[in-house]
Amino acid sequence: MSEAIARDLMAQRFRSFLPVVVDLETGGFDPQRDAILEIAAVTLTMDPNGNLLPDATYAFHLHPFEGANIEQSALDFTGIKLDDPLRQRVALSEAEALGEIFRPVRKAIKAHSCTRAVLVGHNAAFDHGFLNAAVARCGIKRNPFHPFSSFDTASLAGLIYGQTVLARACQAAGIPFDNQEAHSARYDTERTADLFCAMVNRYKDLGGWALAQREQNGQGT
Repeated sequence: MSEAIARDLMAQRFRSFLPVVVDLETGGFDPQRDAILEIAAVTLTMDPNGNLLPDATYAFHLHPFEGANIEQSALDFTGIKLDDPLRQRVALSEAEALGEIFRPVRKAIKAHSCTRAVLVGHNAAFDHGFLNAAVARCGIKRNPFHPFSSFDTASLAGLIYGQTVLARACQAAGIPFDNQEAHSARYDTERTADLFCAMVNRYKDLGGWALAQREQNGQGT
C-alpha cells in the first residue's frame, strides 16, 4: 500500500514527469564536436509522505566518439586521464552508455506511473545539450527524456539559498561536499540529487505542494 501511495504521489508531483538527475563530464563546451567522457544518472523516488529521495545511481566512462574534440583544459579541470588502463577497460561507447542509462530510466518511469523523464541538472542546459546531441549521433529513437524541459538546480539554489555553485549550495543545504571528489560525473550527480531533493522537500515542508494538493481537493479556504 505504501508503495502505491508513493507511486501516485510521484505521478502527481511533476505533472507525470519523473525527475532524473544527470551529469556529464565532457571534453569541452560544444555538444556537437566535443566528447562526452563520463555520464551518470540518479533516479528518484518518493516516500508515502511525499518526500523526494535518491533511488539508484548509474555511472559510466565513455570512449570519445569518432572525430571528437577534447580540450586539454577540460581534462585538467576534471582530472580525467584518458589513457588510464582501468578506464580503458570499463569505458563504453556513447550508444552503449546511453542504453545502460535509458533502460533503468524507462523502468523507473513505468514503476512510478509517469509518462516521461525530465532532466535535472546543475546548469541543466549544458548537460541537456550534450545528451540530446549524443542521442542524435547514436540515432536513438526512444529517448525517455523530455527533449527541452528540465529542472536547473543552479537556478533553484540561487532562489532558495542564494548560492549557484554546487559546492556552496550543498553547504548551505547542510549536505556534505568533498571538493576532492568533485568533477566526477558520479559524485556530482549524487550531490545534485541530494540538493534537488532537499529543495523540493523544503518547499513541501513549508506548505507549498501540500497546500496546492488541498486546494485541488477542495479543502483549501
